[in-house]
Amino acid sequence: MVDKIQVFDRLSEQAQFTGFDDGNAQKTINIITRSGKNNGQFGKVYAGYGTDGRYTAGGNVNLFKGNRRISILALSNNINEQNFSTEDLVGALGSSSGQGRGGFQRPAGMRGGGNRGGGMGGSNDMSNFLVNQQGGITGTHALGLNYSDNWGKKIKVSGSYFFNATDNVNTTTLSRTYLTAQDNSLVYNETSAADNKNQNHRLNMRLEYDIDSSNSIVLTPRVSLQLNDNTNTLAGANTLPTGLSFGNTNTTTTADNTALNFGNNLLYRHKFAKRGRTISFNINTQINNRDGDGTNYANYRLPTDTTLLDQQYTLTTRGYTIAPSLNYTEPIGKNGQLQANYSPSYTKNEADKQTNNLNIAANTYTDFDTLLSNTYDNISIRHRGGLAYRYNDKKQTINIGADAQYTTLDGTQYFPTAFSTDKQFTNILPNAMYNYRFNTSTNLRIMYRTNTDIPGISQLQNVVDISNPLLLKTGNPNLQQSYNHRLVTRFGGVNPKSATSFFVFITGSATSNYIGNATFIPRADTVINNFSVARGSQISLPVNLDGYYEGRTFATYGLPVGFIKSNVNFNAGLSYVRTPAIINNQLNYNNNYGITGGVTIGSNISENLDFTVGYTGSYNKGINTLQTQTDNSYYNQTTTLRFNWLPWKRVVLNTNVTHTLYTGLGAGFNQNFVLWNAGAGYKFLKDRSLDVRLTAFDLLNQNTAVTRNITDTYIEDSNTNVLTQYFMLNVTYTLRKFKG
Repeated sequence: MVDKIQVFDRLSEQAQFTGFDDGNAQKTINIITRSGKNNGQFGKVYAGYGTDGRYTAGGNVNLFKGNRRISILALSNNINEQNFSTEDLVGALGSSSGQGRGGFQRPAGMRGGGNRGGGMGGSNDMSNFLVNQQGGITGTHALGLNYSDNWGKKIKVSGSYFFNATDNVNTTTLSRTYLTAQDNSLVYNETSAADNKNQNHRLNMRLEYDIDSSNSIVLTPRVSLQLNDNTNTLAGANTLPTGLSFGNTNTTTTADNTALNFGNNLLYRHKFAKRGRTISFNINTQINNRDGDGTNYANYRLPTDTTLLDQQYTLTTRGYTIAPSLNYTEPIGKNGQLQANYSPSYTKNEADKQTNNLNIAANTYTDFDTLLSNTYDNISIRHRGGLAYRYNDKKQTINIGADAQYTTLDGTQYFPTAFSTDKQFTNILPNAMYNYRFNTSTNLRIMYRTNTDIPGISQLQNVVDISNPLLLKTGNPNLQQSYNHRLVTRFGGVNPKSATSFFVFITGSATSNYIGNATFIPRADTVINNFSVARGSQISLPVNLDGYYEGRTFATYGLPVGFIKSNVNFNAGLSYVRTPAIINNQLNYNNNYGITGGVTIGSNISENLDFTVGYTGSYNKGINTLQTQTDNSYYNQTTTLRFNWLPWKRVVLNTNVTHTLYTGLGAGFNQNFVLWNAGAGYKFLKDRSLDVRLTAFDLLNQNTAVTRNITDTYIEDSNTNVLTQYFMLNVTYTLRKFKG
C-alpha cells in the first residue's frame, strides 16, 4: 500500500510559519500511500507461548475512511519487548490521511521517557508511544490509540492515548575505580537487585483551526500520569587494592511515587497582506505535581563506626510554568526578512520532604530528622528578546541573530538549614545558520547556537541523599548557570542515477561554568556542608568548572553492488570529550577519545530472499590528568547476520546471529559471546495471511549484558541479568482489506 517514503527535516510550527529556522527541526518520515488505499482496514494480531513460561501477544489495527484514521496498538509479553515495533508505529502514525500524505515525527537521539509527560510534536509524535528501554528482564503491557480527522474544511484534529505498565527485575554487579590520587585508587564493588513497577498514562491532542486565509489557531494540550513502585536492595563495599576494607553497607530502599503533569500550548498566527509580514503569539503552560513516600533501611560499617538507619519519608513537589512569546517578521528587500521576538517566562517550584527515624521505644517513625528533611521554594523569571535577519534565494539561506536574556533565580530553604538565594544572570545569545543547496539532493548546513543551563532545584539544595550510605550526594546553593557554544556542520547528498549517498556530520561545543561534580573521599571523619562524612564513605556535589569541551564527527557512504543486488554502507566516526571534576580538592580532567567504524551490506535480491551483514567496532581511550595510572582503553565489536528466505511456496526461514566482543574491561567483565536466534514457519490461507512460526532465542545459551561507563570521577564496569535461551510458537494473522 506504500507508494513513496519521504525523509526530511521538519521545522517547528513557528519556523514553518515565519521562515526562520529556530534549530528545532525534527527528522521526519512521511509515508505516501497508493491511490485508493485511504478507505479500508489493515493490521495484524499475534500471539506466542514458549518454554519457561515466556509469552507474547498483541497487534495493531488501522481503520481508514477518507480523512479519518483510527489506529489501535497493543502488546503484552515477558520477553523484554518494552516498546511497539517501528513497523507498527509507522503503520499507525505514518499512514494515509486525506490526500494520501501523513507523517510521524521521531526526534533524533530522543526516547519517550516514562516521566516525560507526553510528546513534543502533537499526537503523531512517535515518542508519545515510547518509554525508556530498561535493563534486566521486563514484563510489559501497553495500549495505544491514535485518531485524526478533518472536521469540516477549517478544523484538523488529532489525538492519542497511551498506556504502559511494566514490571522490571534488574540484578546488577558492578566494579568502580575512582580517579583519586590518594588511597591508591579506591575500588567500589556492588551487587544490587531492583524490582520496579511503573505505569504511564499519556493523553495528547492537537487542534488546528484555519479561521481564514490569514489567521489560524493551533492548540496542543497534553496530560500524563505516572505511577511508580520501586524496591531496591544492594550490598556495597569500598576496598583498597591491598584488599583492606574501607566500609561496607547492606541497604534496602522502597519508593512509591505518583506524578501528574499537564501542559498546553496555544499558538495564534496572522499573515498580513504584504508577503513575509507576519505576527504570531504563543503561550505555553505547564503544571508538574509529584507525591510520594518511601523507606530507607541501611546497616553500614565504616572503619570507625557501625550505624543502623531505619527511616520513612514523604515527598511533595509542585511546579508551575507560564511562558508566552511574541514574534514579528518584516520583509527586507526581495530575499530578506527581519524577525523580532520577545519571550518571557515564569516558573515556580516547591519541594517538601519530611523524614522521620524509627523511635525504638515507641516502635513508631516519629523522630523528625532535620538534616535529612528539606523544604524549599524556588522562583525563576526570565526575559528574552532579540532580532534576527534571514536571507534566502534559490541556492542559499542565511540566518543571523542574537538574543538578550535576563534571568532571576530566587529560592528559600527552611530545612535542613535556613538560607535564601538571590541570583541574576545576564547573557547575550548569538546564533547563526548557513545552508547551501548544490542541487535538489545535496546541501551543506552550518549552524551555531548558544544556550544557558540554569541549575535545577535539586542541584541547589544542600540536602544529603543517603539512599547509599557509602555514596552520599548533596546539592550546592552557590551554583551558577552554565553557558554553552555549539557549532554543527552537516553535508549530505544523494546521486539518484548511481544510487550512491554520502553524509558527514561534525559538531563541537565548549561550556563555561560547566556544572560538574566535586567528590570528597575523606581519610578521616570530616564535616562537609554541615554534614558528617565518615572515613570509608564519600560525598559528591555539583560545582561550576571551566574546561568542558566536546567534539564528534560521523561519516557514511553508501553504494549499490549490482552482482549481488545489494547496497553497501560504510561508516566511521571520531569523538573527544574533556570533562573537568574535583576529587579531594584536586582538579582532574578526564579526556576520553573514541573511534568507531563499520560496514553494512543489505540485500535487495527479491521478495523471497533478504539478508543483512554488518560489522561495527569501537575503540575508546581515557586519559586523566590527576592519576595517570588509571588511564585505560577498551575495545568492543559487534558482527551481525540477519537472513530471511522463502525457499519454496509458503515456507519461511529466518535467522539472526550476533557476535559481541569486549576487551580491556575489568577482571571478570571481558566478554566474547554469540547470540543466535532462528525460526521456521508456514503461511496458511489463500492469501497467506496466517503465519505459524517456531522461533528459538539464544540457541547457544550465551547471552549476556556488559557495559563500561567512564565518568569524570570514576571508571565503571557492570553486568546485568538478561533473557537466556527459550523456544516459542508464534501465530500471526495479517489483515488487509481495502474498498475500490
